[in-house]
Amino acid sequence: MESIKQGANAVSESVKQAASGTSKEANKEVAKDSNANVSTRASAAKDALGDKVDESKHDAKSEAHKQQI
Repeated sequence: MESIKQGANAVSESVKQAASGTSKEANKEVAKDSNANVSTRASAAKDALGDKVDESKHDAKSEAHKQQI
């Protein structure tokens, strides 16, 4: 039963990792957009960094859950 729970947690963290990765890429594109104003680009760059941190955090959690299976 515990391995099923850990498997479900690993899948959940993988989904969250993918979502953070997608958000990070979208924010990177906004940050690179020369047509956007400076404050928008700076905000998108900051958000991309936060998404990268979240992506790494979810990857680590997913791996930890996989190890417990």
